[in-house]
Amino acid sequence: MPLLPFDPLPIAHALADAAAAESMRYFRTPLDIITKADESPVTLADRAAETAMRDILGARCPADGIYGEEHGRERLDAGRVWVLDPIDGTRSFITGSPLWGTLIGLVEGGRITLGLIDMPVLGERWIGRAGPDGAAVAERNGHPVRASGCQALAQARIVTTSPDIFSADEWRAFDALSRRCAMRRFGGDCYGYAQLAGGTIDLVVESGLQPYDFLGPAGLIEAAGGIVTDWRGRPLGLDSGGRVVAAATPALHAEALAGLRDVA
Repeated sequence: MPLLPFDPLPIAHALADAAAAESMRYFRTPLDIITKADESPVTLADRAAETAMRDILGARCPADGIYGEEHGRERLDAGRVWVLDPIDGTRSFITGSPLWGTLIGLVEGGRITLGLIDMPVLGERWIGRAGPDGAAVAERNGHPVRASGCQALAQARIVTTSPDIFSADEWRAFDALSRRCAMRRFGGDCYGYAQLAGGTIDLVVESGLQPYDFLGPAGLIEAAGGIVTDWRGRPLGLDSGGRVVAAATPALHAEALAGLRDVA
């Protein structure tokens, strides 16, 4: 009997559901906060949510690899690798802000084939993937979304999480670039990437990230017609560095890269 084609979508939904069930139990409650080696805070909620996701993967696709924020890496040489960030925006979570989310990416043969951003407090689930006919599909709660057609910095709405994520040289480059845009906003963590996929933000520029921070969003944005690379214009993967540029169009992306060239 021939094997049925692998469909990652039900698994991705199950992972997001399991993570949300754990994280929402802790949201806006007293938390034990631990400082990790990179000085970012982690909570019991992060760890419980990732454990729940790993339990599902262990039961449903035990041969797949896992690259998780809280519990490390397993089988990265597997044909499929799930990239998990149980709570992206831990500082938002700790301070009671709703703009934190769960990020899930699927890398197959070095390519990002699925990206998911789940915003449990907002009740929004954003997914980008290949549809049944092979064409890319991007949705928010089942409704199609598309990146904007913005072509130039002068018309662009740009967002980044915080000035604190940049080195001094990176900040100077971002500050100069963002002041050429029509509007700049700070905050939002992973939600900025979802907004880009939905067409209400045109450009995201960040640094200091890890693959679990950007591979899920990259899969969503690419499915929505946008483009995501590092600051040198290279495709993102499991070995990429922490500098990310996400743009609605190739023209806008090229202009952003040119503005970051001095520190890229």
